[in-house]
Amino acid sequence: MKSTKPTSQVFLRRLSTACAALVLILTLAAAWLAVRANEVQTHLSEAAALLPSLLEQVEAGDSDSAQGTLAAVRQHVAEGHAAGTDPVWRAASLLPFFGPNFRAVTEVTVAADDVINRAATPLLAQLDTIAWRELISTDGRVDVGAISDLAPELSTAHATVDQSHRRLAAIDENALIPQVVEPLTKASAALSEVSTTLSHASSLANLLPGMLGANEPRSYLLLIQNSAEIRATGGIPGALAVVQTTDGRIALVEQTSASEIGEFEPALAVEPEQTLIYSDRMGRFMQSANLTPEFPTVAKTTMRMWEQRNNGEPLDGVIALDVVALSNILRATGPVELKFEDQQLSDRFSASGLPSSLTSDNVVSTLLSDVYAAIEEPALQDAYFAAVAGEIFDALAAGGGESADLVQALARSTNEGRLYVWSAAAEEQDIIAASPLAGSVTGTGSGGASFGAYFNDGTGAKMDYYVKRTVRLQRSCTPEGYRQYTLTTTLSNSAPSDAARSLPRYVTGGGESGVPPGTIQTNFVGYGPQQALLQKARINGEAVQVGSFRHGDRPVGLLTTSLRPGETATVELDFTNVAQQSEPTLDVTPTIQQLEDVLLPLKSDDSCKQ
Repeated sequence: MKSTKPTSQVFLRRLSTACAALVLILTLAAAWLAVRANEVQTHLSEAAALLPSLLEQVEAGDSDSAQGTLAAVRQHVAEGHAAGTDPVWRAASLLPFFGPNFRAVTEVTVAADDVINRAATPLLAQLDTIAWRELISTDGRVDVGAISDLAPELSTAHATVDQSHRRLAAIDENALIPQVVEPLTKASAALSEVSTTLSHASSLANLLPGMLGANEPRSYLLLIQNSAEIRATGGIPGALAVVQTTDGRIALVEQTSASEIGEFEPALAVEPEQTLIYSDRMGRFMQSANLTPEFPTVAKTTMRMWEQRNNGEPLDGVIALDVVALSNILRATGPVELKFEDQQLSDRFSASGLPSSLTSDNVVSTLLSDVYAAIEEPALQDAYFAAVAGEIFDALAAGGGESADLVQALARSTNEGRLYVWSAAAEEQDIIAASPLAGSVTGTGSGGASFGAYFNDGTGAKMDYYVKRTVRLQRSCTPEGYRQYTLTTTLSNSAPSDAARSLPRYVTGGGESGVPPGTIQTNFVGYGPQQALLQKARINGEAVQVGSFRHGDRPVGLLTTSLRPGETATVELDFTNVAQQSEPTLDVTPTIQQLEDVLLPLKSDDSCKQ
């Protein structure tokens, strides 16, 4: 019988060699993965760092620079994609525990590659065919053909980005290490934001040509909202106009004021549910039609009012904007000089000390404060207001300002809730309904954890110029899986201590509505999410009775504050039975303050920690 010792020794030597080789392979693989991980991180970071410059170059119409920057972005993304999808990396994705992390990184690199090559590159190529800076020509005509040509690429880009976002959002973050979760979360959030932007841009590209009269002339009622007397959608619609669009040309063809429309007796019928909350004043006075934050209701009501007072003259829709939106437009067009055909009016305004040149810096204070101190007669105030609006639209019609600047001005106004649009054409309104232009609190996009904080003047005057506001949500959670949110609003009266004497009677109201001069009364309206419940209310920490209603499936609470100069009030509404879902959204009435100064970050207590 032969000895087994040599065989055992051979086996052990081979096993040892195999183990050594395996250790070496694993070491090399680990080193290779470390190298690849560094490449992924470096190249994607470099690509991300170039994106702000690319955006600036596109907005500036600098095509050559944009193409060069895009080429650099594509190169970095390609290198990151190659590193995150090579065979060793994919093999590592099969490992227990660590595998999901490698798969997540692969998904990020694939998403980046898709977004850059299938969305950004063809979209930028299409933009290159458009004279972006001349989208609005020197005669004020919008190039509706160029917008139509851009629509298919925007739709494709949105579909690509949305698909990439869904892929990243589907990754189970609970299986990942923190070093992977953080960049994944940022990438997913960024794609979500871009997807939303592209969705709105795609919708507008399909919508605008028709609304701008590409096929036939259109007429729209324009409501210019005066934030000195606050309403839920922004301000009292004091100045009115009719805007006509024909093949991309925009003209202001008629102007008047809400006071000229007069009272409707009997009041026009408005949805009973909203009438119960906001009273029949919505259908009785043009100035009160926007007590509700539901802009489609506002639009339909004001259009009916206009048509009744103008012998059935048909309109194709309604547009609303506030004075800050006018300021945004002036930032793009440059200053406008006021001209008055009536010489007596011209002389009167010259003697008033009001500026004859309006800029983005002085238009808000002039229209919402100075005009009331300089001119006592409401009719002359309306005339000055109308003249400003007319000159701004004349500047637009003359092609004033760079196209990109105007687009930015309108986008900023839309994002801050300062610009609303409603179309009488059902197919167009369907598109608008899915965008921020809709201003709907019950329709598309209002589901989920959506909250609203809206304000209506109760002073019957122009004191809201002096109100400072902040709005915030605070979240707490229950063991049953529900969340409670407290909607907190703080209002301060910053008017002079002697406002009753130093401010004009037209501004203070003179006590005619039962509110002492200098005091600001506000009717606060808080909306909770669909299916939620309004539970409790407090003012300055003290429990108070609250008017409780429902608008659609949303709970609504009404409270009133009354503030003398220097006083502050904090209003709180508790909403319960809010199902856990994505981060809540909070809509607020636009005021003269910048939105970022009004909306405070969400607060969440320890009970909501996972």
